[in-house]
This record gives sequence, structure tokens and C-alpha cells, in this order.
Amino acid sequence: MEMDKEGFKRLLKQKGLKMTRQRLIVLEVLTENPGQHLTAEEIYERIKAANPDIGLATVYRTVQLLSELELIDRINLDDGFARYEIRDAEEKRHHHRHHHLICLKCGRISAFQEDMLEALETGVWEALGFRVTDHEVKLYGYCRNCSEQEKRQNQEELT
Repeated sequence: MEMDKEGFKRLLKQKGLKMTRQRLIVLEVLTENPGQHLTAEEIYERIKAANPDIGLATVYRTVQLLSELELIDRINLDDGFARYEIRDAEEKRHHHRHHHLICLKCGRISAFQEDMLEALETGVWEALGFRVTDHEVKLYGYCRNCSEQEKRQNQEELT
């Protein structure tokens, strides 16, 4: 877990909030599934078998709180769902350091770490006096598997 239990407890206390078992469990699910881009419903599904006392409304309230505390990121991947992922400690100090590739055929979502926008952000500051504090990149296209499958199909059609 990026933040240990005691660190989480201290952060909540600083904000005038209490550490609850439900809050800790939701944070643990997100921490144990890095890069999964889970919806609140998916988090709930992973929790409910072992913790039937935690309801979906509790999960929704908890992800909202964790997002406000900047421990997790809320992501919109244009599929009609709010998704959540644990925030990297480095990202908390800076801004997003990973972005998403979304396959239009199979729907697979991949994250990539390379931040190629730093030069653009510097240019925006120098030219316009606008300081970028965060950005989000979503690239749409076809993953390697779907591209190769399409290529094979096209070759078969030609023969």
C-alpha cells in the first residue's frame, strides 16, 4: 500500500475524519489492484463476499473521500463509468505521470508512463503565461493484438 494504515489514519485525523474499517478496506482493494481502473461497482464486488456489511453506497462515499484526499484518481475513459485507481506518491507531488491507451475494438485499457507533454507545458507557460498543473491523455486506436488480427484477416481475404 502506498500509504500505510497509520499514515492513512493520520491523514484522516488531520481532516477531522475517523479511520473506519470500511475506508481501509476500499483503499486496500484499490492498492492491491494497481492499473485496474475499477468502478465503484467492481470495488464493491471484490469486497462484498468477505465483508457483507459494506454496502455499495459506502463504497461510493469512500471513493469520493479518497479522491478528495488525493489518494486515488477518478478517471473517465468515455465508457459511461467513473473509474478509480490508486494514485502514485510521485503523482501526488506533481501531476499525472501515466496516461491511457484505449483499444476501439476490444476495449482493452493500457496505461503508459511516458510523459511527453513537459515540453508542451513549458511552451504554454513561456508563450501564454499559463501554468499547467495537471493533464490527462487518452489515446484511442487499436492494440497490437487487434491490429495483428485485422492484418491476418486482410491477408486471408487476399488469398
